[in-house]
Amino acid sequence: MAWNAIDRKVPVIDPDAPPVLSEAVRDKIRSFFPRYETKRAVLLPALHVAQDALGHVSHAAMVEVAEILELHPSEVLDTLTFYTHFWTHPKGRKVITVCRSISCELMGGNEVLDALKSKLNIDEHGTTEDGEYSLVTEECLAGCDYAPCMLVNEKMHQRVAADDIATLLADSDIDVVAMERSDLFDAPDRACANTAVDGAESASA
Repeated sequence: MAWNAIDRKVPVIDPDAPPVLSEAVRDKIRSFFPRYETKRAVLLPALHVAQDALGHVSHAAMVEVAEILELHPSEVLDTLTFYTHFWTHPKGRKVITVCRSISCELMGGNEVLDALKSKLNIDEHGTTEDGEYSLVTEECLAGCDYAPCMLVNEKMHQRVAADDIATLLADSDIDVVAMERSDLFDAPDRACANTAVDGAESASA
């Protein structure tokens, strides 16, 4: 059996390439600093911000996040690769996450996953040629009462059957969530200001 060797002489990141994180993204990451005791604690929010901006977190983005948070790049890589939510390579515009918990498996989750693989012609952690869909699995989506479940981006689909897959994929709103997103993530600086005001009022009382 032949093993693929890694050429350590070839740099993963082009040192002459421009920064991948815009100044607006960097400012958004820094806006989380007042909410945490250390910069290290901002790592997860920073990775979310980077992935939202770029679609995935490349090695170059990891290095730049590490610089902002004053961490070693390996610390960013260790954290990023621990969570399946983060991607180190481009993903589809709609990420389908199928639950693989025992509840969903007993209720037909494997059949749903097989139907998705067949319909999309991709395997787990694969992306369709048109870049529309990526497919992954998670240990539990916390919807055991409504098994089998799957997420499309942030939208939960419950009691999904294999026969439903073609209809679901034909729905242009398959990933549309009918609720406003919390501003705790999107506007952390405003959340900090509100917290400071509340704290000042409590102190004066």
